[in-house]
Amino acid sequence: MEHRFLGASGLRVPVLSFGTGTFGGEGDFFKAWGQTDVAGARRLLDIALEAGVNLFDSADIYSKGAAESILGEAIKGRPRDSLLISTKATFRFGDGENEVGSSRHHLIRSIDAALKRLGTDYIDLFQLHGFDARTPIEETLSTLDDLVRAGKLRYLGVSNFSGWHLMKSLAIAERHGWSRYVAHQAYYSLIGRDYEWELMPLGLDQGVGAVVWSPLGWGRLTGKIRRGQPLPDNSRLHVTADMGPPVQDEYVYRVVDALDEIAAETGKTVPQIALNWLLQRPTVATVVIGARNEEQLKQNLGAVGWNLTPEQVARLDAASATAKAYPYWHQAGFGERNPSPV
Repeated sequence: MEHRFLGASGLRVPVLSFGTGTFGGEGDFFKAWGQTDVAGARRLLDIALEAGVNLFDSADIYSKGAAESILGEAIKGRPRDSLLISTKATFRFGDGENEVGSSRHHLIRSIDAALKRLGTDYIDLFQLHGFDARTPIEETLSTLDDLVRAGKLRYLGVSNFSGWHLMKSLAIAERHGWSRYVAHQAYYSLIGRDYEWELMPLGLDQGVGAVVWSPLGWGRLTGKIRRGQPLPDNSRLHVTADMGPPVQDEYVYRVVDALDEIAAETGKTVPQIALNWLLQRPTVATVVIGARNEEQLKQNLGAVGWNLTPEQVARLDAASATAKAYPYWHQAGFGERNPSPV
């Protein structure tokens, strides 16, 4: 398993990491993702660790905390220093006035609760799950820095930030000498390339590594969705399509057509090609893969150990290209001064 530095930090992470959104199955949304119990989680971790995947990502809102609890049970008895545990908080986790956001009050409570559910005394990578515009950035960053100094957190990241959210946070951290964000868990896929417009150049400039979520485009690049065919009965899109990133059907079909052609050439599967394409993009430190069963996990693990050719990458780039929003389309016309990050 290839390892890369996480942004400008000294932490090395595997290029594939395992996401625990399929653990628990609490509520209709997460039930559609998966319903892995403790026994199933232990088996999936065995397979992942055998392949060299030792970074496991969770969040407090995944199945109302059940995903973290199941992950905590699944890692019991394993050497803690051989594992990298990542989790997230910010979104609402309860009905109270202060049970949401990135305030000092909510972050301290959330992290203490996550440590208890995970059965560990530190988190290797903690990420804000989203930007909280109602809490001063100084309050959030000083709190996180305190928790790093206390030994509860080792590295910091964010998720789903805009470019100015992230850049302002980095500037404030530098001004005060606080721990800085080294990771951005962001949506990025062959059918969701907005990350390249601003967040990728920012990541290159500031040393923020991408931790990619939903690399198969919210389940649309599994190889089961094709032009002229009905949505498979077991697709989670029946439940979650309206909750995920929007994408036009014809755009999906165009990209899948290109994936099918390259799958025939390489003998690899559509998901493996989609994942391998991501692993060749700038700033990508690790791609979070999920699996409802052992077969899915083993197939996703087959995305490493080989590379698409430059010509194949170019064909996928062309098939997935879309019109950029302003000012990115304007900047793209002046490549001499605004070179593309890819």
